[in-house]
Amino acid sequence: MVADVFRRACTSREALEHVTGKWSLLALSALAESPHRFGELRRRIEGVSERMLAQSLQTLERDGWVHREVRSAIPPHVEYRLTEDGAALVPHLLALISFVEGRMPAVHAARALADEVRPPR
Repeated sequence: MVADVFRRACTSREALEHVTGKWSLLALSALAESPHRFGELRRRIEGVSERMLAQSLQTLERDGWVHREVRSAIPPHVEYRLTEDGAALVPHLLALISFVEGRMPAVHAARALADEVRPPR
């Protein structure tokens, strides 16, 4: 089957949803800086719950973007890092983040205008 993200059954659509999810996008971006332990990621990504971060990391690991390594130490700990594919993906995600961050003044202006016409609920 040819990849077509507009088709419901396309597996690349599911993978795209996984990497662009709010917590996944931030986790991948944080891992681009360096490998992190779970607690470090949780502190780096303000607002993420333990459950949502764990779920996002499991999904990213399953899709092959993130590698989870259990380190034998006392106490044992788990470290997450990007795979080769994850490292190839991250520049595209960082470009998206930068694009959005750079356009926030326009986003705020558009929201203010929209809120004048139809106030938020």
